[in-house]
Amino acid sequence: MENDIYLKLAHHLDHLPGGYPATASGVELRILRQLFSLEEAQLAIHLVPRPEESSEIAKRAQISDEEAEQRLNRMARKGLVFSLEFEGKPPLYMASSFVIGIWEAQVKNLTPMLNRDIREYFPTLINTDVLKKQTQLRTIPVGQSI
Repeated sequence: MENDIYLKLAHHLDHLPGGYPATASGVELRILRQLFSLEEAQLAIHLVPRPEESSEIAKRAQISDEEAEQRLNRMARKGLVFSLEFEGKPPLYMASSFVIGIWEAQVKNLTPMLNRDIREYFPTLINTDVLKKQTQLRTIPVGQSI
C-alpha cells in the first residue's frame, strides 16, 4: 500500500510540467519517501497545477477541511507544494513541479542520502528528450506591446 502511494505521487509529478520520469532502479521513489511523509504523499496526489482553497482539495482527498489545511500548511513550509496568501483571504495551494519547485526548496534540507539519490536521478530527470515533451514555460498573450 505504502509503495502504491509513492508510485501514484511519482506518476502525478510526471504529468506536471518538467515531468518526473521513472527509472529502472526506483531512485525517484526513494527521493519521494525522503521528502514526503505517507500522509503528505496521499494528499499531494490531489493537488492540481492551479491555486485552490484547501477545502476544494479536502473534498477530492476525502479528508476534513481542517486536516487538509494543517497538512497543506506543513507541506508548503517544507517546499512540497506552492502556496499563495492574500490579506483577508484563505490561502491557496497548488501542485509544484519537482524541478523548478520541490527540488529547489530543499536547499536547506539536504542530507547525504538525498544528495546521493538526486545525483543518481538527475541524468534521467534532466534528459533533454523528456524536457522537449513537456515544456515548463509558455507565452501568454497580453494584447499589448511590452
